[in-house]
Amino acid sequence: MKQTFTYSQKIRQLLAILLPVLVTQLTTFAMSFFDIFMSGHYSSIDLAGVAIGTSIWIPVQTGLGGILFAVTPIVAQLIGAKGEDRVAFKVMQGFLLAALLSVLVIAAGVWALEPILNLMNLEAEVRSIAQRYLVVMGFGVPAYFLYTVLRCFFDGLGQTRISMLISLLSLPVNAVLNYVFIYGKIGAPELGGVGTAVATATTYWLMLAIAASFAWASKPFSGFGIFSRVYPVSLPAWKELLGIGIPIGLAIFFETSIFAAVTMLMSQFNTMTIAAHQAAINFASFLYMVPLSISMGLTILVGYEVGAGRFKDARVYGLLGIGLAIAMAALCTVALLLFDQQIAGLYTRETAVLELTRQFLAYAIFFQLADAIAAPIQGVLRGYKDVNITFFIALVSYWVVGLPLGWALARYTDLGPFGFWIGLITGLAFGAAGLYGRLSYIQRRSVNVASM
Repeated sequence: MKQTFTYSQKIRQLLAILLPVLVTQLTTFAMSFFDIFMSGHYSSIDLAGVAIGTSIWIPVQTGLGGILFAVTPIVAQLIGAKGEDRVAFKVMQGFLLAALLSVLVIAAGVWALEPILNLMNLEAEVRSIAQRYLVVMGFGVPAYFLYTVLRCFFDGLGQTRISMLISLLSLPVNAVLNYVFIYGKIGAPELGGVGTAVATATTYWLMLAIAASFAWASKPFSGFGIFSRVYPVSLPAWKELLGIGIPIGLAIFFETSIFAAVTMLMSQFNTMTIAAHQAAINFASFLYMVPLSISMGLTILVGYEVGAGRFKDARVYGLLGIGLAIAMAALCTVALLLFDQQIAGLYTRETAVLELTRQFLAYAIFFQLADAIAAPIQGVLRGYKDVNITFFIALVSYWVVGLPLGWALARYTDLGPFGFWIGLITGLAFGAAGLYGRLSYIQRRSVNVASM
């Protein structure tokens, strides 16, 4: 990264950071897509089982993994402030925190998995698939969290192409392993939907190995010496990591868990409805990769500019990112309107599930329009290390506004399962408005402080 002076320079640097992040996110999403796609084509029961399993795993993965995202703005601000000599220490503290989170997640899974599944009114086969899926995913938890720290280290340096390369190398491996373990090829057991968990957990370890190799042997990463010394736990460093990371993780958790909660509440409907809902949510998640990637790029660039004390430049990057996200949302809306049947057909061959998926996809239009505003603003605020209010906005918009409204509409109107989607859309819109207000305040305050 470098200082920029004109709009054209800023746009070029934004795209240079953003495009590899987008490819990385799309590749990561593709792994989830292959899970859903292949499970759905194996059977609707396996698709429903994987849907329940992922609805439990993803909030844990993204919420606790989100705590480790604190490494990105910390590293970016250190680079902006010419504090390269402190990067290795901060990254090592991230590793230690990742190890602790891994132990806690596995222990919680052993204790809480059965009670959670018992709360849902699932068909026996669906429940069995979901349980085995989650048990297998537990083996990949340490690799995922440790890799997240390394990815945040790369991204904080502005070297987003490394994360992209790792994802591109890992995707075909994941797809092949899915095929092998779902359908029982080349002597492997035929595991159905559970095979997706075997493939994903194995892929996490591969990604960690590749990332560690880059950090150890490739420049400029090797110059930071993050593996050259083992640092003990530092309470002040953990206080900074957790002070930034916990609100980030909770904000992500409240967002992802609301979708998981809706999937669980969908268990009151039949398996066909669960499968169609999961297919539509999966494609909505695909569209979300665009504003999410812009958000992650903005965290890096805004963090770099804030670390250097260039608050006006940080503001310009924020405006450029939000404008780009809105433009992309408009294009995605056109695609959803024109190709809804083809999109639904990617997930299932069963006519009834396909038609129900098309109906859910109509609501996905409004999802991605709200996300186009909310996600980039979250990224900008993280660049400022302003995360506490973001967490509060997420809590209120999703769990105080969105879920109760969705539950009421599903229970007391003829909307049925679509009522949950309307509630979610309302929560997203509420959150976008709150985040915009917070960003306006932070930017005004930062410019005023800089001018004093």
